[in-house]
Formats: sequence, structure tokens, C-alpha cells
Amino acid sequence: MARKKSPTLTEAELRLMDVLWQRGHATVGEVVDALGDPPLAYNTVLTTLRILETKGYVAHYAEGRAFVYSPQVGREEARSNVVDYVLSRFFDNSPRALMLQLLDTERLDGAKAKRIRTMLERHEMDNG
Repeated sequence: MARKKSPTLTEAELRLMDVLWQRGHATVGEVVDALGDPPLAYNTVLTTLRILETKGYVAHYAEGRAFVYSPQVGREEARSNVVDYVLSRFFDNSPRALMLQLLDTERLDGAKAKRIRTMLERHEMDNG
């Protein structure tokens, strides 16, 4: 049984997950070929895929002599896990505090500010 999913991915893990999310499934060799620059060694990719499997992000099945890996967590779920982790770790589980921090550090042009206002109004209407 896989252990509980880790909410965060290392840079190397994210690179591999990006390949699997794009392709749906791939062998280690296919992942190596798809990575581009900077390249990673076959054994590094294999080890990282095994770590991702232990974390619950991927699973594999045998196809001939090769293992084929596929994502078990979608990109949106991975994003949500990271946001939840950041909220609990740095913002005392307060989405408001996170949003205010983002707004304080991001310079918004008129169109972006209007879009955020529209989203907030829609959220208010939906949640009464």
C-alpha cells in the first residue's frame, strides 16, 4: 500500500510528472527522452519514479521487460495539495491571509483587478 501523498514535489519530480501528465503513461526511457535539457540519467529517472510511486503520485505495470508508469494524481489535485500545504504551514489555514499576501506582492493592472473583483462577486453570489 502506498504511503500518504506528499503535498509537494521536488523540481525533478515535477519535471517527470509533467511528462506523465502530458503523455498519460511512459516507460523510463520515454521519460528520459521527453525531458530535454537539462538531461537526467536513466537511473536518476528510475529512482525518482520509484520515489513518486512511494509517495502515491504514480503507479506502474509491466509491459514486456519494461515498466510503464502512469500518474495517479492529476495536475489539479497536485496544485490543490500544494495550496493546502502552504495554507496550513504558513497561513494558519486562512485562504484570506494567503490572498492578501498575494495581492500585496502582485502588481495588478486594471483588467486583472476587474477579473478578481468579478470572481469575488460570483463567489459571494454562489455562497450566499
